Amino acid sequence: MAALPPPDLNIPASPSTVSVSIINTSTRIRGLSTRHFFDPPITGHDYIAAPAFAFLIQHPTLNRTLTFDLGMSKHWRSNPVLNAMFASNPTVDISVEESVREILEAGGVDCKDIEAVVWSHWHMDHTGDLPEFEKGTKLIVGPGFQEKVLPGYPRNPQSYVMESDWEGRELVEIGFEDGLNIGKFQAFDYFGDGSFYLLDSPGHAVGHLCGLARVTADPPSFILMGGDAYHHGGMIRPSKYLPLPDSITPNPFTPSTTSPCLGHIFEPLLPNGDKTQPFYVPSVPEGRGAYDDAEEAKRTIQKLQEADVREDVLMVAAHDETLLDIVDFFPKKANDFVKKGWVREARWRFLKDFAEAVGYEGEVQGKRNWGPPG
Repeated sequence: MAALPPPDLNIPASPSTVSVSIINTSTRIRGLSTRHFFDPPITGHDYIAAPAFAFLIQHPTLNRTLTFDLGMSKHWRSNPVLNAMFASNPTVDISVEESVREILEAGGVDCKDIEAVVWSHWHMDHTGDLPEFEKGTKLIVGPGFQEKVLPGYPRNPQSYVMESDWEGRELVEIGFEDGLNIGKFQAFDYFGDGSFYLLDSPGHAVGHLCGLARVTADPPSFILMGGDAYHHGGMIRPSKYLPLPDSITPNPFTPSTTSPCLGHIFEPLLPNGDKTQPFYVPSVPEGRGAYDDAEEAKRTIQKLQEADVREDVLMVAAHDETLLDIVDFFPKKANDFVKKGWVREARWRFLKDFAEAVGYEGEVQGKRNWGPPG
């Protein structure tokens, strides 16, 4: 089946840009089963990779600064609900070496100048150490947060969201009533000049937000901050706009080689062998899964596929460990990703996770152990 032409995202033209740095937050979570996140099971891909990325967003002419997400808190064990949750699950191992504020200050950022922290959503591996920031730093959340997530702990003793995170600071819940759309997403123009948008992207969690930053103006290019809208490249690719290619370069198993990988070896893993459908869909396991609404999550992924096909959009999901070997992290900036070819380098790298399933017997470059310790 031939690829459909990529749709116009209808991003309003603007000369305004922001500078974006991708922050490797030092969060590492091991031992999370893939079955909790996506189906169907694929042999050898048993555990999800879970670093956690955040973003520093700086508007150069307005002199305004945001962060998007914060990774996991260094002090997560002080949350009684989280501590009890993971104490009962000894196969999961969590390490956090530095808070985002510590990382930023070590890189020369004066965090007193950060006007707001945006939470893509309120899950523990994104909310970080917000109390380390000044009370004048606002917290920005998505629609439905105040109605469906509040109150936090301790007023709600079952909540693992801490009320101390927003105590004494301004809590701003974004609305999408202005009728602005980017692609099929409802959008909010944060700075009012087309340089940074928040996108309404529900499914994984109540109020989930993605970010879309214009990082160059002529020609325009964008970084899409995906949060947990998807948890693996196989949830968004292939697509009807981006079919599985016959020849894959760089080779996902050995990116340093000049020899391509043949796409047909992965076709048996695709639904009905369809090269225009993703390998995975959001899972609905017995009990509580990773999605507030798995069907809504599928719709959000379909909207993201319209951006994913483009060479001028860098997709950065929060836990995409394939990017660890490709992008430059803070304190470097990511604005020149087009010139550096990161989209091409990253697009099919996730296929390395299927080495066992396709019978690949060589050494997989960049392979990491995200399973339980020991």
